[in-house]
Order: sequence, then structure tokens, then C-alpha cells
Amino acid sequence: MAGSFLIMLREGLEAALIVGIILAYLARTGNRGKARVVWFGVGLSVLMSVLVGAAIFVTAGGLEGRPEEIFEGLAMLTAAGVLTYMIFWMRRQAINIRAHLQQQVSTALESGSLAALGFLAFVAVGREGIETALFMFAATKAATPAATTMGGVLGLVAAISLGYLLYRGTYRLNLRAFFNVTSVLLLLFAAGLLAHGIHEFHEAGVIPPVIEEVWNTNNVLHEQSTLGSFARALFGYNANPSLVEVLAYATYLLVIGWMYFRPPTARELRPGRASA
Repeated sequence: MAGSFLIMLREGLEAALIVGIILAYLARTGNRGKARVVWFGVGLSVLMSVLVGAAIFVTAGGLEGRPEEIFEGLAMLTAAGVLTYMIFWMRRQAINIRAHLQQQVSTALESGSLAALGFLAFVAVGREGIETALFMFAATKAATPAATTMGGVLGLVAAISLGYLLYRGTYRLNLRAFFNVTSVLLLLFAAGLLAHGIHEFHEAGVIPPVIEEVWNTNNVLHEQSTLGSFARALFGYNANPSLVEVLAYATYLLVIGWMYFRPPTARELRPGRASA
């Protein structure tokens, strides 16, 4: 539940901010009437995301045994990779995303193409939606489907509420602090996905564990306990990990954590590198 809540809160707020920037720019330039085209693009992107998510779950549900373990392992590793990319993308683009989106909206308005405006919203929000579908599938493997769904719904409601308040100007949220804190939590979540994906490959016989059980802390914090389930869903807690899982988890946090917290280079901050 905690993992799906964090995913939906972060991804949902990013999408809400994108839509808010576009709508605010339309209102400021006297084009408020074109907002319906933006909402149409958002609606199509949501539909596409739902279809992608359904396809992932149906595909996984049709597999059994070793193929299922390999599929889930690949899905976990893919989700970890995409999540890592998303974290760094937002870190790099946060400075210039508003100006870049406004430029794209201005270009669409100047061309007189409502389709271009709708497509902009569709692509910007659709990317977040497809990522979310993949992350939610990965999250279901660390918690029950019911808990994952509840966490996702609560996260989405919180994201929409925050996005609306930010758009209306009635709530001041330090976005830099918000994204930094959630990025740290998501890095821990991604490390857990990586380790879990490797565990699935152990089960499928693709990757040998080297040492099957480095330690066992179930007598201290059992994986099936309330706190253990929370830690498993959010941080990838494993009471009896293999050596390969431990090395992968630790290496990911050390390398990716250092890359994230090092000061951005001048090239990374260059406005021309911004993209939505």
C-alpha cells in the first residue's frame, strides 16, 4: 500500500503540474476556451494508460511457472530502470519544465492547431500514465492487490487535490523539497524492485544466488507482519536475501544515490536540454 501510494502521489502530482501549467498559460493568454482540448488529450492518455496496465496484468496472468517468474523478473528490472530514469529526468527538467511547456503551448496556439494542443497534453500526461501502469504492476508483487489498489487510489486523490490547490494558488508547496524527499523514497523503492527482480530470476534458475541466504531476520521483523509488509512494499525489505540480492541492492543505492545527490553539471542545467 505504501509503495503504490508513493508512486501515485509522485506520478499524479507530476501530471497535475503539467496540466496546471498548460491551463494557467491558456488562461493568461486569453485562450481559456481551448482548455477542453487539453482535457480531451488528458482523457485519452488516461484511457491509454488503463489499457496498457490491463495488458500487462493480463499477460502476466496468462503465464505460469518459469515463464511467469521470468516475465515478472523482467517487469521488475524494467520498472526499476524506468523509475530511475524518471527520477533523474524530473531532477534535470524541474528548473526549465514550465518555460518549455509554455513554449510548446505557444507554438501550438500560433499554428492554430487544436490537435497539436491536445496532442501535447496527451503525450505529456500519457508518459506519466504508462510509467504508473508499470510501477503499479511491480508494486502488486510486494503487497496484496487490494492494498496496492487502495494505496494507489489514495495517492491519486492526494495528488489531484494538491495539484488543484497549487493551480488555484491556495497552497504553497516547496516542490523542490517534495521531489527531493519522494526521490529518496523512490530510489529505495527502485532498489527493492531490482532485488525482487533478481529474486524472481533466482526462482526461474536464470541467475544463481551464489549464497542462498546471507541472513535471516524473520525472528526480528517477519516479512508477513504489518511492519514487515510495509517495509517490503516501500523499501524492498527481504528477511532472508541471497548474496546477489544484497550486492545488487547496496550497489544500486551507492552508485545511483551518489549520481543523484552530486551537484548537477552545467550541461545538465542547460535550458536547451529541457524536454517534456
